[in-house]
Amino acid sequence: MGKINRQALFVEESEGFRIPLEPKAGERVKLRFRTAKDNVEAVYFISGEERNPMTKVCSRGRFDYYEIDIEVGTDTIYYYFEIRSDEERLFYNKLSITNNLQDSYAFRIIPGFATPDWAKGAVMYQIYVDRFCNGDPTNDVLTGEYSYIHQQVEQVKDWSEPPEGMDVRRFYGGDLQGILDKLDYLQDLGIEVIYMNPIFVSPSNHKYDCQDYDYIDPHYTVIKEDGGELLPPGELDNKKATKYIKRVVSKENLEASNEFFIHFVEEVHKRGMRVLLDGVFNHCGSFNKWLDRECIYEDDGDYEKGAYVSEKSPYRNFFKFNNTHEWPYNPYYDGWWGHDTLPKLSYETSQELYDYIMGIARKWVSPPYNVDGWRLDVAADLGLSADFNHKFWQDFRKNVKEANPEAVIYAEHYGDATSWLKGGEWDSIMNYDTFMEPITWYLTGMEKHSDGREPDLMNNANAFIDTLREKSCAFTGQSYLIAMNQLSNHDHSRFLTRTNHKVGRVDELGSEAAEEGVSKAVFREAVAMMMTWHGAPTIYYGDEAGVCGFTDPDSRRTYPWGHEDQDLIRYHKELIRVRKENPACRRGSGIPVYAKDGHFAFGRFLDDNHVLTIINNTEEAERMTIPVWQIEISDGELFERHVLSMEEEFNLEKAHYLVCDGKIEIYMPPYSAAVMSHTGNN
Repeated sequence: MGKINRQALFVEESEGFRIPLEPKAGERVKLRFRTAKDNVEAVYFISGEERNPMTKVCSRGRFDYYEIDIEVGTDTIYYYFEIRSDEERLFYNKLSITNNLQDSYAFRIIPGFATPDWAKGAVMYQIYVDRFCNGDPTNDVLTGEYSYIHQQVEQVKDWSEPPEGMDVRRFYGGDLQGILDKLDYLQDLGIEVIYMNPIFVSPSNHKYDCQDYDYIDPHYTVIKEDGGELLPPGELDNKKATKYIKRVVSKENLEASNEFFIHFVEEVHKRGMRVLLDGVFNHCGSFNKWLDRECIYEDDGDYEKGAYVSEKSPYRNFFKFNNTHEWPYNPYYDGWWGHDTLPKLSYETSQELYDYIMGIARKWVSPPYNVDGWRLDVAADLGLSADFNHKFWQDFRKNVKEANPEAVIYAEHYGDATSWLKGGEWDSIMNYDTFMEPITWYLTGMEKHSDGREPDLMNNANAFIDTLREKSCAFTGQSYLIAMNQLSNHDHSRFLTRTNHKVGRVDELGSEAAEEGVSKAVFREAVAMMMTWHGAPTIYYGDEAGVCGFTDPDSRRTYPWGHEDQDLIRYHKELIRVRKENPACRRGSGIPVYAKDGHFAFGRFLDDNHVLTIINNTEEAERMTIPVWQIEISDGELFERHVLSMEEEFNLEKAHYLVCDGKIEIYMPPYSAAVMSHTGNN
């Protein structure tokens, strides 16, 4: 026993190396560590003051496996490993081999923290509802129906018209009936979870400015009783917007809207799919019934006076007013980032508000609505202090999980989310740090908004791997397996547009520039990675059909029904099929097996199932030798290739690659991606 074979060392917070993955307090847990066969003298489990030897329990193929059983208490267990030979001593934590033994890089067991099994590795689909499909034109927002941000709203009649620079008050008519009409399409594509941007009553098309948390917007569902008048040309006073008031203030319409939503969720569930709602609890909207800056609830006897209208409003303490001498009609309230259309909710000054939102957290995941979870907008911003923020989300989790133990909680978050992923708050996050950003930099050299370009990061395999190792330490295994992995979404440019390396936004470059010079080949490389990566691959509606767009609002273009890129749809569909047929993609361990410049390969493995994804992100063809032994596949086995994507096309012709001396040889054309798998003796 001389030098330790470093490439053979492996452990991960996955079910192959921690059994069970999600232990409860009082349970015993089996921890496993892998080394090269007959290569080390000892492996130690280290946690705080404990340093215990592990037992070599078996040898299989090229590897030895060491195990230790530990009992889980109530506190989080931080641990790492020490590996010894007669010449070397190494330490191993989430950074891999390292001497940096801080707890932030340690493996963690959080007793009782479990994420829903249905979400682990699930294939998700994000829908910006107004832009997906117009299933019911009778509920469309009409031009002049009301005013928003100093102009009247506009109904866009041409579905193919691109968004404008100031787009929040322009409506294309997408609705929940449109999603119902396309469930066959989504089911055929292979979608398991539908995540929708906000759908509660709201005056904007993005609906991150909630008007009423208790009701789904009738413009997305059904308007049972219509009436009232549009605003006259040039009129901005929404007290005169009687059609809008009738549509979204009338309890009859609101109750009918919620009944429609019950039907919507039932229909989705019948297909075996799940539904996630977008919750915006950091701020509401200036139209909100608690504030009522537009005075549209003021004269309705079914509603209390809003805090803008009256100092004696029961909602007075829901907001922070900076001038308390201005009622009636007090405009001096705190807005999120200074936006007066997004009043900041002041939970610290109102227990009533706090309790109300906890009720909303429970309401929508409970019967009769039965939604399957929440995505939380700007969740780290909520509250005025870190301590309060954590208390809020702890209580939020308790309420959601008590109402529906199988509900999932995602948060929008940029940066290190460790402090929220300790088991008592969020289940996981929208995975910018260890998916969207590093993959975008590696394959395109572009920033995720298309706001900048760093050519030195494109095909920089070392930077890519280092980022993945560093940033993934924020996750525990159960959070990582459900992380929402996206290439595009409503807040960033479309990934396909990033492939053209154009820096800028739609106002300066124009919408056509987003479609010029794009590389479907590079996009297909990214899709291959997304569909075989740890976590939950989440398609932003229309990405699979070839939709382009610079960052918000251009990324919020309509789905191109009748003009889809059918080849791209077929490509997505095939990769989703491969993912579903290989449990290693959903729950398995994963490791990069090759990374050099623009050549990258990574594998997933679980029991006898192995999946390998290979990328050549360069303009030169390359014959690559890929060391696959690290994903525990034996010599003499065959990988079966399912998909080969190339510059101009992709093909689904089967090809087989023999594992010889722990490697496979493969010819990779320029800008190509290959996905292959092996199961048992196949």
